[in-house]
Amino acid sequence: MFEAVEELLVEHADLETRLADPSVHADQANARKLAKRYAELTPITRVYRAWRQAGEDIEAARELAAEEPEFLAEVKDSEARREELTEQLRLLLVPRDPNDDKDVILEIKAGEGGEESALFAGDLLRMYLRFAERIGWKTEIIDANESDLGGYKDVSVAVKTRGSTEPGQGVWAKLKYEGGVHRVQRVPATESQGRIHTSAAGVLVTPEAEEVEVEIVANDLRIDVYRSSGPGGQSVNTTDSAVRITHLPTGIVASCQNEKSQLQNKEQAMRILRSRLLAAAQEEAEREASDARRSQVRTVDRSERIRTYNYPENRISDHRTGFKSYNLDQVLDGELNAVIQSCVDTDAAAKLAAAQQN
Repeated sequence: MFEAVEELLVEHADLETRLADPSVHADQANARKLAKRYAELTPITRVYRAWRQAGEDIEAARELAAEEPEFLAEVKDSEARREELTEQLRLLLVPRDPNDDKDVILEIKAGEGGEESALFAGDLLRMYLRFAERIGWKTEIIDANESDLGGYKDVSVAVKTRGSTEPGQGVWAKLKYEGGVHRVQRVPATESQGRIHTSAAGVLVTPEAEEVEVEIVANDLRIDVYRSSGPGGQSVNTTDSAVRITHLPTGIVASCQNEKSQLQNKEQAMRILRSRLLAAAQEEAEREASDARRSQVRTVDRSERIRTYNYPENRISDHRTGFKSYNLDQVLDGELNAVIQSCVDTDAAAKLAAAQQN
C-alpha cells in the first residue's frame, strides 16, 4: 500500500509544478482535469505525511521512554494516532466513483398507495430541497406532475453545487445512495378511521450529463407534443406545450410539461434524456465489468424498499446499512447527513474489503 502512496506523492508534486506553469492554463479543459486530479491526491498526501510524522514521533518517544518511563504514555498516544492515520489512508486509497463530482437529476415517482403515495412523494421532494438548501446547493424543478391533493405523481429536480467542491463532497457523492424505494408508514390525510397505512415512492438519481458526454443523433429521436395536464396556469390544457422525447434505439423516454413554451420543455426533456442515457451506458459498462454490481431499484414495490419512514414512532430506518434513529421530523426537514453518512461508510467498508481481497 505504501509503495503506491509514494508513487502518488510523486504524481502530486508533478501536478503542482505543472499547475504553476501559466502556459498550462491556456488549455482550460486540460487545466481543469489536472486541478481535479491534484485535488484528489492532496488529502492522500496530507494524511501520508502525518502518518510518517507519527512514525517519527513513536521512535522519539521510545528513545525517551527507555530512560524516563513517563514517556511510555506518549508512545501509546503516538501509536494510536498512527493506527488511526493508517485507517484513513486505506480509505483514501479505495477507488473513487468517477461521477462523485457531478451534479444530479433526482426524480421522485409516486407508487403504491394512490393519493397518499403522491403526498409522500411531495414530502420527499421537500426533504431533498431542504437538504440541498442546508448544504448550499442550487435546485431547479425541471418537471412536475402534481396530484389533486397537492402531492406529486412524479417530479424531476436538478441539484447543483455552487462551485468547486472537495473530493467526495459533490452532489452525486451524497445523493447517489438515495436511489430506490422509500416506504412510509403513517395515518394518511385521506384516512377517516385513523388506521396506519403503508405506501411507497420511488427515487431515481442520475448524474447530469454534459452534451459532450452523450452523443444523440437527431434521427434517433421521436418528439411528441401534447397538452399539459394537472394544476397550473393559463397554458395548462390550452396549448400543445408539453414535450415527450423517445430515444428509439434504447426506448428511453423523457418528458416535460413544466414550462410555458414548447421550446423550454424540449430543452428540459433533453437534459433528462441525456442523463438517463449516460446512466444507462455506465450501467451497461459496469455490468460487463462486474456481475456483483449494485443497482438502484427501478420498481416502486413496497417489498424492495431501501428505507422506511415510520411516522407514529418518529423513526427512520435504512435497510441497507442498519441505520436507525428517532428524529424523523428533523430528517424530513433536511437533516439527512447522518443517514447518508451511514451509506457512505458502508460503501467504503465494502470497497475496502474488496480491495484487500484482491
